[in-house]
Amino acid sequence: MIYGTIAVLIRGFCIDLTGKPQFVVYERAGQGKIPAHALALEIRLGESEEGTVGVIQKAYTAWKAEKSAAAGEVPLPSCAAVYTDGKLAALYWIDNDLDSARKRLTEQNDSPRAGTPAISGEVINAAERAAVVKNRVTLVTGGAQGIGEEIARSLAAAGAVVFIADLNLEGAQKLTDQINTIEQRTAALALAVNVADEQSVEAMFSAIAESSGGLDLCISNAGVLKAGSVLEQDLADFKFVTDINYTGFFVISKFAGRLLRLQHLTAPAWKTDIIQINSKSGLEGSNKNGAYSGGKFGGLGLVASFAMELVEYNIKVNAVCPGNFLDGPLWSHPEKGLFAQYLNTGKVPGAKTVVDVRAFYENKVPMKRGCTGKDLIRAIYYIVEQEYETGQAVPVTGGQVMLH
Repeated sequence: MIYGTIAVLIRGFCIDLTGKPQFVVYERAGQGKIPAHALALEIRLGESEEGTVGVIQKAYTAWKAEKSAAAGEVPLPSCAAVYTDGKLAALYWIDNDLDSARKRLTEQNDSPRAGTPAISGEVINAAERAAVVKNRVTLVTGGAQGIGEEIARSLAAAGAVVFIADLNLEGAQKLTDQINTIEQRTAALALAVNVADEQSVEAMFSAIAESSGGLDLCISNAGVLKAGSVLEQDLADFKFVTDINYTGFFVISKFAGRLLRLQHLTAPAWKTDIIQINSKSGLEGSNKNGAYSGGKFGGLGLVASFAMELVEYNIKVNAVCPGNFLDGPLWSHPEKGLFAQYLNTGKVPGAKTVVDVRAFYENKVPMKRGCTGKDLIRAIYYIVEQEYETGQAVPVTGGQVMLH
C-alpha cells in the first residue's frame, strides 16, 4: 500500500497545517515531469512511515520558502510529486473537497493554495453542530440498504463524502448514483466489501486511501440477524451471525485503525472516529436471539478495549445502541423480517399476526415507537462532536433501556 500510505501522510500533513479536512487524489505518473509548483518528495523504496514523514516535513519547509501568502495565511500545495532515483513515480492532487481535487488532476493544475493556519482551543459555536461532518471522509459498511442507507444519505446531506461499502456492490452503486444526483456533487462512492474477510477489508481501505487520501469517520454498520432458540439453532447459523456482527467489527477496526494511526503521524491533533452500530441487545439479553445479542455484547467489549488502545493516536472508538428499527426491512420484510420470524418461532406469546408482534414491541418502548434513522444520526453527530468521550455505548432506545 505504498502509494495509499503516502496519500494518507500527505493528507494528514495538510490537515495539520489548516485544522480542516483535505482530500488527496492519487495518480500514477509514469515517466512524466514534476509539475513546476509541486511539493517534490524524494522517497526511497522501502522507506519507513516515519522516514516518509521526515521527507514531507523537510520538503515543505523548502517549498514554503519559495511561496508567498497573505498575512495570516499559510501556503498549501495542491500537488505533491513523489520520485525515486530521479524518476517520477506518482502525483497526489490536493484540495479542500473531493471534486476540486479531482478537477486539479484532470486539469493538471498545480497552482499553490492558501489557507488559514490551524488554531488550537477554538471556541465551539453550537450553531455549527450541523456541519460537524462537513467535508469529512466517511465510511459506512452495510451501507447499501436499511439503516446503513439512512446513515449514508444523512451524512451526504450534511456535507460529508461517504464511501458506501457493501457485499451488494450493485446496490451500493445504485444508492451512490442517487445520492450524487441529489447532492449535485461527488458525495458518495461505492465499494465492495465482505467485512468478515481480511483481504477484502484491507483492499477496501487501500481504495479509500488512494481515492481520498484518508478517513475521518468509520461507521461499522454491517450486521445480520438469525433468531433461534439455544436449544434448536444450528451452529452454522450461530457462526454466520457472529462472523459478521462480532468478528467483522474486529476486522474493520483493525484496518481502519491502521489507516487512522498512519494519518495521525502527520496530523497528531486531528481526532478521528470509529463507531460501531450496536444494539439495545448489546445492553440486555434477547430471548431466543442469543447469537445476535451475544455478538453485540462482545462488540461492546471490543469497543472499550480498542478505545483504550487507540486513544494514543487520537482515535475515538464508541458505539451507538439503537432500539428496534420497526419500519426497516430487518423487521418489516414480509417473509424474512423479524416480525415474521418472531411470529413463526412463537417468541411473542399470543400473537396471531405480524401486527400483533409489532404492537408488542411498540408497547415495550416508553415513547411507543421504534427507532428511526434521524434518531441514530443525531447520536452519531454527538459522538463525533464530543471530543472528550471514548469507549462509550450510547443508548438510543426511546427509554426502553436507560442508563445505569
